[in-house]
Amino acid sequence: MLRIEDTDLERSTRESVDAILDALKWLGIDCDEGPFFQMQRLDRYKEVAQQLIVDGHAYYDYMSREELEALRKEQLARGEKPRYDGRWRPERAKQLGLEKPDNVKPVVRFRTPETGEVGWNDLVKGPISFPNAELDDLVLLRADGVPTYNFGVVVDDLDMNITHVIRGDDHVNNTPRQIHIFEALKARLPYFGHVPMILGPDGERLSKRHGAVSVLQYQDEGYLPEALVNYLARLGWSHGDDEIFSVQDLVSWFDLEHVARSPAQFNPEKLSWLNQQYIKSAPDSRLAALVEPLLRARGAQPGAGPALERVMQLVKDRASSIVQLADEAMLFYAVEVKAPPGDWGAEALKALRTLKARLGTVPWERAAINQAIKDVVKSSGLKMPQVAMPLRHIVTGRSQTPSIDAVLELLGREMVLTRLAQYLETD
Repeated sequence: MLRIEDTDLERSTRESVDAILDALKWLGIDCDEGPFFQMQRLDRYKEVAQQLIVDGHAYYDYMSREELEALRKEQLARGEKPRYDGRWRPERAKQLGLEKPDNVKPVVRFRTPETGEVGWNDLVKGPISFPNAELDDLVLLRADGVPTYNFGVVVDDLDMNITHVIRGDDHVNNTPRQIHIFEALKARLPYFGHVPMILGPDGERLSKRHGAVSVLQYQDEGYLPEALVNYLARLGWSHGDDEIFSVQDLVSWFDLEHVARSPAQFNPEKLSWLNQQYIKSAPDSRLAALVEPLLRARGAQPGAGPALERVMQLVKDRASSIVQLADEAMLFYAVEVKAPPGDWGAEALKALRTLKARLGTVPWERAAINQAIKDVVKSSGLKMPQVAMPLRHIVTGRSQTPSIDAVLELLGREMVLTRLAQYLETD
């Protein structure tokens, strides 16, 4: 089930939620239930908070922000860890003679045990425990009735019968707080597993400064969704030496025993290589549909050139992204090609004029084109690169392409002869 934890009102905008939903849709990650939004469940959180208050596990705290900030400054000045001092626990408030102020809306705080420790057997890291004395009284509901993260997820996990909580190890410090709430509600604990964070190439935690700022940026950069899913699944987890596998394989193979305990490093080159493998094996029709809008955005008219699927079949082995695939395909749809200047030599130009004449009469298929080039090379006494190199430059404007006979076949006789004539007749 998909749960949108949207109680951080500053960060949870409609755009940020749509980015999550759109990214999951692109990646092909579907849910059976949901999405559920926490902001639509506020009454349920208030109900559970009230239950905790009645049972003596939570209380109203009327401390103002100014008072809390002053307390923290005093603690820091004394070299202490800044934390709430529990002054509005009912018994302490009574001892201190505190009276409820009229101008402060209270928050609801959890009464954290002050002695002993809290721990669990982490599915990835093994046994972990925290002294309760290190934990202060957690805010459950803010003054506006919106739950904090640690409270909202516990109520959701209970209501949704969550059995396993698997998340990044930056949440390890949240888990003891959540366990206390589960136990106060007399609820069965889920299993907890904390997986290492992903690091960037520089060894620091992966963040926006390392490149892509959203999942969908990978779509814009020409990655196939199955390649990204495959790469991320393999990042920090393994199934033997298998590098390339489907989502079905992942579902069948995945287990927590093979999750690495040390952080994995995001390698853009490895992702690019994996994307290249998926492009090579993708149906030409699918690649054509992805490349066509990119070609049109560059001013090309795919309908005016060779069939795009045939072009994909020829060039896909040379591309590691859909964007690069469009770059390769453009040579077949460019309106005008400017051949780079080159001193090819008189003998080479003579051979090209002979080849042009031959190409005007041979059957327009790859084998016949190939034979015509070989015959001209042989009769001219030149070597293949001395003819093929200027031929490639003149016809495509590039120094590197797929096999030149295959390129000429796809470009078509009229286009090839026209480009040869433009260069040879003005030379």
